[in-house]
Amino acid sequence: MKQFAETVGLQFVPDGRGDLKKAFGPEDIFNYTYALFHSPSYRERYAEFIKIDFPRVPIPDDASLFRKLCLYGSKLVSLHTLKTEADSSIGFDVPGNNTVEQISYVPPNKETGIRQGRVHINTKQYFEGISPAVWQMRIGGYQVCEKWLKDRKGRALDADDIEHYQRTVSALAETRSLMAQIDALIADHGGWPLT
Repeated sequence: MKQFAETVGLQFVPDGRGDLKKAFGPEDIFNYTYALFHSPSYRERYAEFIKIDFPRVPIPDDASLFRKLCLYGSKLVSLHTLKTEADSSIGFDVPGNNTVEQISYVPPNKETGIRQGRVHINTKQYFEGISPAVWQMRIGGYQVCEKWLKDRKGRALDADDIEHYQRTVSALAETRSLMAQIDALIADHGGWPLT
């Protein structure tokens, strides 16, 4: 923390968060690293470290970049813990028994009239508004949208389950957007390497 404090020019406080103007705390470090670990260019650059060892946490060489990455990390944490709702346009409007039987993804297709991607849970019902990129998004090796439903196969989804899935899909879509913004921010500050 001493090296980190010296490099970014802020004082370390041992508990909670700092104001990010004069001080930073452990929660700020967590948010900063959370943002870094969601940077596609970070994951590509440090792929070997991530596979075989602890991930490298580079120290930013200016406080402005650190502050901004802390804010992005905080947004991601709120999204991933579902404390903040992402804008949801995920529909589930077809009546039925809500039982997860057969999971399949149907991408948007102008010829068939499907304007938005659909995730079918049975022969009649589906969630609508899921892009191919969000459907294919993986975290920890799992394809999140599919895995969540597979874990509920044979079960009828209740209203809370349906809302949770919609919120999860929306959070994934927002995560993709934030990941691109994090990479753009790092590029705007001179790109890699950080200290």
